[in-house]
Amino acid sequence: MSDVRPSRRVVVTGIGLITPVGTGTQESWSALLAGESGVGPITQFDTTDHPVTIAGEVSDFDALDFIGRKDAKKMDRFIQFSVAAAKLAAEDAGLAIPVDNPTRCGVLIGVGLCGLQTIESAGEILRTKGPRRLSPFMLPRLISNLAPGQVSIHLGAEGPNFGVVSACATGAHSVGEAMRKIERGDADVIFAGGSEATVTPLGVAGFAAMKALSKRNDDPERASRPFDASRDGFVVAEGAGVLVLESLEHARGRRARIYAELAGYGQSSDAHHITQPEPNGRGAIRSMTAALNDAGLDSDAIKYINAHGTSTSAGDAAETKAILKVFGEHAHRLWVSSTKSMTGHMLGAAGAVEAAVCALAIHHGQVPPTINLDTVDPACTLDYVPHTSRAGSVDVALSNSFGFGGTNVSLVLKRCEK
Repeated sequence: MSDVRPSRRVVVTGIGLITPVGTGTQESWSALLAGESGVGPITQFDTTDHPVTIAGEVSDFDALDFIGRKDAKKMDRFIQFSVAAAKLAAEDAGLAIPVDNPTRCGVLIGVGLCGLQTIESAGEILRTKGPRRLSPFMLPRLISNLAPGQVSIHLGAEGPNFGVVSACATGAHSVGEAMRKIERGDADVIFAGGSEATVTPLGVAGFAAMKALSKRNDDPERASRPFDASRDGFVVAEGAGVLVLESLEHARGRRARIYAELAGYGQSSDAHHITQPEPNGRGAIRSMTAALNDAGLDSDAIKYINAHGTSTSAGDAAETKAILKVFGEHAHRLWVSSTKSMTGHMLGAAGAVEAAVCALAIHHGQVPPTINLDTVDPACTLDYVPHTSRAGSVDVALSNSFGFGGTNVSLVLKRCEK
């Protein structure tokens, strides 16, 4: 008798978003459909000596709306975002806190760069006041796995608990790995996603030193312009996205509202360069193909792609090449948009937020636009849904997330059929 478990179907039943365009899922979704930009002048630190002075900040977030004052002091901003997004997702899914049947509920939330804010402030204390003045909470504030750890504590979730770290693919990897755990029967419910809070002097200066960021300091709302001929780099941003994933049986058993089914997960490596994508998109081709194969779908089943689309010259062109290769003639019938044109690049949170956008597009029959796309780069030849959101049935969507080091993830979501 075989001991291999049958694979279980996985669905999205709750979404918690904290983004530069709004705190809360409905707030973020409405702003994205309206084509609103969340990019502006940095307010969290003095940018006088910085070559880049703009970012996608979460301006309307108050940790005390979600976390007690004493607990909030023990958390870096990325952990606060994680706990808040998870609580929003639980509420959206209609799940109690603490969760029911806690040993069957897990948390997989990743962060790309951990607690830079805490590292910088602790470094200053160490330099000016000495080691005895460091807080005993300094390390727990900044460690990456304290994002899922604190969420687990606040939700009472006793199942699988860890964080994935894969740069800009972190959130998507977290969702994909959570999907696998539910498929195998390791959990019935998993809070999955990503978080990031690197709008700090070190974070912004570091990306600027790499020549990765847009320098449109005088026109911040138009700085993130994926696929546009005049793009000059991405805009660093912060935020979090957490999805409640459940086995289909569990969701139906409690009569949950289902946004979409998470049907396919593909991953690959470029094995090419520490920061630049492989020019012909070979890794992206493999991750998209693997996700489609995992979902058991032909490429022409896809209606919408939420592109990685960071607004970098090399990245946008390589992704376009990859889409053309995977989808052939159908590529020109796809709706492809980059919500990073509005949020900026939330790094470790981006993949989770964008997977959530795909679920919302399927549920609502609306696709957010790519704003600031005034003159399409001749190397980018797809329908990028410029400027204005688009209404129409979306049965199947794909989300791409690619990270430094050449790590690639593609997720396929579809309308949940009986």
